[in-house]
Amino acid sequence: MLNTFSKAAIGVLLAAGGLAASLSVQAQGAAKASAQPAAAAAIVGSAEAGAKKNSMCIGCHGIAEYKTAFPTVYRVPKINAQSEKYIVSALNAYKSGERNHPSMVGISRSLSDQDMADLAAYYANKK
Repeated sequence: MLNTFSKAAIGVLLAAGGLAASLSVQAQGAAKASAQPAAAAAIVGSAEAGAKKNSMCIGCHGIAEYKTAFPTVYRVPKINAQSEKYIVSALNAYKSGERNHPSMVGISRSLSDQDMADLAAYYANKK
């Protein structure tokens, strides 16, 4: 049997170990959080890769003066020669729900940050 002193010592050791583990997890989380902006800034779009990824886009945005009836009738915007920054921003707004077109929300949620950068590079360089 453990005496009272032994039980208290074990309790202190366990608490210290738990605190150390907690601090380690917090430090790892902070390191990941600080690395994320740097990683996002490092993403460079490739027009060549975007040309291979645009099958979901071309059906609407690749037709001059195209109008769609879902969810309402409207003219699909031209995105050729649009700035890369704007395209990525718009896709992120659909992905987050800030913009709410059902088709664009669904498509944007399937795209990684690299996919968005590649598509933006492709369309920004397309005249």
